[in-house]
Amino acid sequence: MFSDCIKRLRIIGFIEGISYLILLLVAMPIKYLADSPQMVTWTGSIHGALFVIYALALLQVTIVKSWSIWTASIPFIAAMVPFGPFIIDGWIRKKDL
Repeated sequence: MFSDCIKRLRIIGFIEGISYLILLLVAMPIKYLADSPQMVTWTGSIHGALFVIYALALLQVTIVKSWSIWTASIPFIAAMVPFGPFIIDGWIRKKDL
């Protein structure tokens, strides 16, 4: 039913979205409340790597599924918004049907 590249994009989007929420809701408060900036350094690095992987997976979907730049920009922009990858997941699933 779902193509492999779409499935991969959705899984990576979920993991990337979780890492973004951990960065915003756990690491950032620890940085400012406990004066511990190293938590943001580690979490931010992991999130950054996951975001790059997400962007590459999105590029693959864009090429394989012949998405326009406008179609591909929707999940890319959503990944920059807290909870965005979770909200856009249903739309990505529908694009593959």
